[in-house]
Amino acid sequence: MRVLTVLLALACSAGLACTAALADQTPSPAGAEVYIIKPANGARVKSPVTVVFGLKGMGVAPAGVKFDNTGHHHLLIDTGLPADLTQALPATDNIRHFGKGQTEATLDLPPGKHTLQLLFADFTHTPFTPNVASTKITITVTK
Repeated sequence: MRVLTVLLALACSAGLACTAALADQTPSPAGAEVYIIKPANGARVKSPVTVVFGLKGMGVAPAGVKFDNTGHHHLLIDTGLPADLTQALPATDNIRHFGKGQTEATLDLPPGKHTLQLLFADFTHTPFTPNVASTKITITVTK
């Protein structure tokens, strides 16, 4: 059963047709997208860094508030997508939750290269299926 769940999760994240058969995942609408408006990929910035979130085809609502086709942002900093996208996202230094419905964040990042990626999740912090994740960008924080 676990192998079937993983295969279905991979098919959904690859954009293939699937149902909301995974655990308690909420289906995302066709064409939903999340993206980073700023900073741009490859940007050289000073800390603190303001990250502006973009969303298409869905709405933003605070965590715990259940409306169709709505959720909230999670920003992944210097990490990839979690291995198991069927579970609620943990809150860590690398996975920041914006459960009040925020659409931007100001981050204190040390000098150096950093990756940023958005992952949109439902009212329980569980990624949608298929998942709604942005392209990962790389920025360089200067002194």
